[in-house]
Amino acid sequence: SGDSISALREWRPVTYRKCTDALWLLLFFLFWAGLMFITGYAVMAGAAERLVLGYDSFGNICGRKNTPVKEAPLSGQDMTNKKYVFFLNSCSLEMQSLKISSVSLCVSSCPQEQLNSLEDLQSFARNNGSYLCIYNLNISSYTLNPKAAELCPTLPVPPSKSFPLFNRCVPQNPECYSKYASVLISMVNEMDVFHRILSGILAGRDTVIGLSVLALAFSFILVLAFRFIRTLLVHTLIALVVFGLLFVSGILWWLYYDYRNDPSTELETEKENVKFLLGYAIFSTIVTVVLLSLILVLRKRLQFTVQLFRIVGKIIGRIPFLLFQPLWTFLVLIVFWVFWVAVLLSLGTAGTAQTTSGGQVEYRALSGICYMAWYHFVGLIWTSEFILACQQMTIAGAVVTCYFNR
Repeated sequence: SGDSISALREWRPVTYRKCTDALWLLLFFLFWAGLMFITGYAVMAGAAERLVLGYDSFGNICGRKNTPVKEAPLSGQDMTNKKYVFFLNSCSLEMQSLKISSVSLCVSSCPQEQLNSLEDLQSFARNNGSYLCIYNLNISSYTLNPKAAELCPTLPVPPSKSFPLFNRCVPQNPECYSKYASVLISMVNEMDVFHRILSGILAGRDTVIGLSVLALAFSFILVLAFRFIRTLLVHTLIALVVFGLLFVSGILWWLYYDYRNDPSTELETEKENVKFLLGYAIFSTIVTVVLLSLILVLRKRLQFTVQLFRIVGKIIGRIPFLLFQPLWTFLVLIVFWVFWVAVLLSLGTAGTAQTTSGGQVEYRALSGICYMAWYHFVGLIWTSEFILACQQMTIAGAVVTCYFNR
């Protein structure tokens, strides 16, 4: 009847609202209290600089001033101008209990040419200001001290270049490089999952940031397109979805086949990646079949989608600042992710300095760190979803209010 139609048209959103899911919100705040405890603990006990900048065998972090370690006379030195880690025995490294056996030093530059004698080491130190022998050996004693062979690098010293990620002097001699790489591969294979995640984050940080910025740009382009080319956009999106699904599934299966038959796959992380690729390929194939079936069944309802996009365009025209909401969300997520990675790096380097024979220093991991890392990982997922849910609630509230008060 006319009264019922009029009543429907006069419907408005509820003006009196109250909080829902208060219990879950309380649990979320309690969870974040735990995250704050882990953050404080990581800041106090960790030293992410050791992982990023590198450190020598005497507890000095390269590239900064250091505080002395008890019973380690060569610790606490100013390494501001010595930013590179150099191993005295880089051509025959060995790994023992996830630690490289060779003594390491902080140096101001890596040797670019092969050094064949103690005289060459002395000349290199005088010309470049980079001392490749133990710190307490004076440069004038390189050729006079009878213990110089033990306090200086194994001769000949191969030419090396600094590794761009962690500032390590990597030998360029093919034989030495292969041994150096094999030790690093063995060390990564013996790491736990927590430290592999750290390595993955550091190795792929540029790719992740680039893809995030690219996704943000595509999102803005897509939202702007809603307002001008609705019908064409719908058909274009469907075509892109079909092509994208088939393309992604094909690429994943091709990558799985390629990596599975690659004889150079040695890292344990690479073998795990092959398993993940298989899982992603199967999942992508299932999603592709399901979505293509839905598109085929619902192809006659495209006009309804065009009308929906028309309404979206009108709402964006009335609330133009709605376009900036994903940008604010993106910035908040970036801040949170930077905070999360910083805490994770600090957790990964949390350890106590202990002096060993010869005044060298080792950092031993603290107990319970692994459990804190998993708690921290849950915090990443939960907090990211909470931030995205806040964006969805904000957009939904603005759209509903605008639609029913038009």
